[in-house]
Amino acid sequence: MIKEIEVFGPGCAKCKALKKSAEEAVEKLGWTHVKILYNTDMADVIQRGISATPALAVDGKVVLSGRYLPVNKLVALLQESE
Repeated sequence: MIKEIEVFGPGCAKCKALKKSAEEAVEKLGWTHVKILYNTDMADVIQRGISATPALAVDGKVVLSGRYLPVNKLVALLQESE
């Protein structure tokens, strides 16, 4: 069961859009227990080995890097990661 989703980015439009997409995907899935974080600390991004943003981690594991996904594709990705 997924407990935490973290979106990484410097605060750009694509990063904010990925965060919004993640929020909508979690709502669509009915996952009320999932915590969504938005990490703009670029030192942390580099330390985690993320080379391109936006990026998304599920329970600490990076599952998407360097691109935005619309809600329907993010729902599928989250279901695969569960």
